[in-house]
Amino acid sequence: MKKLFPFGMVVMALLFASCVKEDKLGTTNNPVKLYFTPSVDSDTIASNSDHFIKFLEQETGFAFKTGIPTNYVAVVEAFGSSRADIGVMNSFGYIMANNKYGAEAKLKVIRYGEDHYRGQIIAHVDSGIKTVKDINGKKFAYTDPSSTSGFMFPKKILNDNAAEPSNTTFAIKHDNVVTMIYQRQVDAGATYYSPPSKDGQIRDARARVKTQFPDVEEKIKIVEITEAIPNDPFVFRKDLPTEVVTKFIAAVKKYLTTEKGQEIFKNIYSVEGVVDATDADYNGLRDMIKSINLDTEKLIK
Repeated sequence: MKKLFPFGMVVMALLFASCVKEDKLGTTNNPVKLYFTPSVDSDTIASNSDHFIKFLEQETGFAFKTGIPTNYVAVVEAFGSSRADIGVMNSFGYIMANNKYGAEAKLKVIRYGEDHYRGQIIAHVDSGIKTVKDINGKKFAYTDPSSTSGFMFPKKILNDNAAEPSNTTFAIKHDNVVTMIYQRQVDAGATYYSPPSKDGQIRDARARVKTQFPDVEEKIKIVEITEAIPNDPFVFRKDLPTEVVTKFIAAVKKYLTTEKGQEIFKNIYSVEGVVDATDADYNGLRDMIKSINLDTEKLIK
């Protein structure tokens, strides 16, 4: 009997473990994990996403849990460690998540009526920089090494023009780059670009600091604009149940038809809608990555 008791305990433990494993994805004990790329302040994302999560739960019947990592690559790693089921990612983060972990893009966002965006190279008006070539020997700021608009596409422009800054730094966020240029910590930098509104209001990264620096348009000029980059995708973990994918996509599309939904996503990512996407939409980005010999494995690590 003494020998059977430990065996019985093992059986009980196995039965308990099997019960735990039976928690279906989307239940309270196993919520669908939704990650947001921290392209803006994490507090802004957190405070605005609560309403979105409640809407998702009502529409889909699933429980959700959000995550806001500290950088782009951490979202990629979340797919690799099964901490993320769905992610709102930047385009390059998606390429890494797809290559490494088989994650799939199913939606991409619409901004200002477009399903693509561009990067820009900006400079202080007193920097002496008139063309990209003038950046040679100057101080330059990028955003994040995995940012398409804030690093990769502008980096290609610098390479093509044989412009080598004397010093480069990664400021992580787009508004940080603008602030560094404004305060003359660097001469120039790279951020996202969006065309002005019909009434002439700027909508590129400079707009993010206009409250703090009302004369930012007069102090910082656009030197060059990159080619088109496919907009940020909603990315889904490989082998995520079809029911979860289908219901989530339907709920997001419905949410963005509501006035509150449009307000929330405008606050978070300046997003006004979504359209269906496929992996092939990002092949042009893959070609660009090859052209600058970017080591994606190193970024993931």
